[in-house]
Amino acid sequence: MELDNCPRCGKVFARNFRDICPACIKEVDQEYSRCAEYLRQHKGATIHELSEATSVSIKQITKFIKEGRISLVGAPNMGYPCEVCGFIIREGNICGSCRSRLQKDLSKVKEAADKETEEAVRRAAYRIKGNEQD
Repeated sequence: MELDNCPRCGKVFARNFRDICPACIKEVDQEYSRCAEYLRQHKGATIHELSEATSVSIKQITKFIKEGRISLVGAPNMGYPCEVCGFIIREGNICGSCRSRLQKDLSKVKEAADKETEEAVRRAAYRIKGNEQD
């Protein structure tokens, strides 16, 4: 039996198939029930409205969505925040704008690394040729 501290409440518990203690599991299940009930009655709710009405954090609601417990199929206004900028999205972890910016930044880093490698090869080749003339 493996003991761990619950990341939600900090209490020591015997780790099981969930990473939180039994008391927090019960609390999370109650939060899910409140969210599900509210969404059944308010299909057009946003994540902010849902959070405000149920007192469930946006982070926890996002977790419910990513776990598949809350479906976005029947909820046209529901989404969750981009992990970088907070813009509301319906899939993935980051919005298109942040993804594009990240790809551009990665391309720049790759170009810089390629240039650095190319320059190192050129310097090594020059040293080799310089030693041949001696």
